[in-house]
Amino acid sequence: MSNQGRLKSMLHTDWRNLPTQARGMVLALGNFDGVHRGHAHLLHAAHSARPDRPLGVLTFEPHPRTLFRPDDPAFRLSPSTQRAELLAGLGVQHIIEVPFDATFAALSAEEFVRVVLHEALGAAHIACGADFAFGHRRGGDVHFLEARSETLGIGLSVVPQLSDEGGAISSSRIRRALQDGYPEHAAHLLGRSWSIRGEVAHGDKRGRTIGFPTANIALGGYLEPARGVYAVRATLPDGRIIGGVANLGRRPTVADTTEARLEAHLFDFAEDIYGQTLDVALVAFLRAEQKFASFDALRQQIVTDAEDARRQLTTSA
Repeated sequence: MSNQGRLKSMLHTDWRNLPTQARGMVLALGNFDGVHRGHAHLLHAAHSARPDRPLGVLTFEPHPRTLFRPDDPAFRLSPSTQRAELLAGLGVQHIIEVPFDATFAALSAEEFVRVVLHEALGAAHIACGADFAFGHRRGGDVHFLEARSETLGIGLSVVPQLSDEGGAISSSRIRRALQDGYPEHAAHLLGRSWSIRGEVAHGDKRGRTIGFPTANIALGGYLEPARGVYAVRATLPDGRIIGGVANLGRRPTVADTTEARLEAHLFDFAEDIYGQTLDVALVAFLRAEQKFASFDALRQQIVTDAEDARRQLTTSA
């Protein structure tokens, strides 16, 4: 089954029955969570190795960690649809999104290379990082891949990780930056501000009573960043970008809940956007989440937060 993405890239969720035009690609292998600068580096290396071939990505859904560690908290930087659009924006023409279940996880390293990469996908060339591991119990590594791909006539590029002054650029580093309250560091590693995409839902409308209506978005499967108040930029479905201030957390002043969510107040904006899908990018962390003694104290703090957010957005424009 194939679907046309929002940015001209074909998404294939059945690796066994690819259309003819999706075979014979140069394939980059990995999870691609977040689609950061390191992933862009890998894709560039893959394309450079065989510019005569269509550029594709082989990735997994759900992330293997979801299968092996189901009780872990949500950790994704980018869900499937967002990942596909980001990859398309980097020139990827075909995305092979392998359904990662117990059956696929049981494939041996040999089966992954021979059955999936060679027979089903007809890969002309593959590219991966030096730490790429695959097959049952991660039984295959790049040395195994090198030996088998050569036998099968598949080209291979083992691409060193892109690094900066803080070390290798990775999804793990980006998660830590967000959880520690440094969205600007995450943006440096991603090459763009990290954003949460979701449908605007009806909340308890308490924000309206104190002059700050909010667009409420559930975190869903996204990583939960540091709880607190952020300067944000929201992208509307029509492409408009509106600055704002947002609380990300559990709203200790107004609710007793364990569910974290994003509540964004958009500046100078009064349209009805319930049911619409927004991308809300975290630009700067302003302060930690806290509980206030009264709604009036909360309102006074939000006025200050909004002023701080406007300054941050002007500085980062």
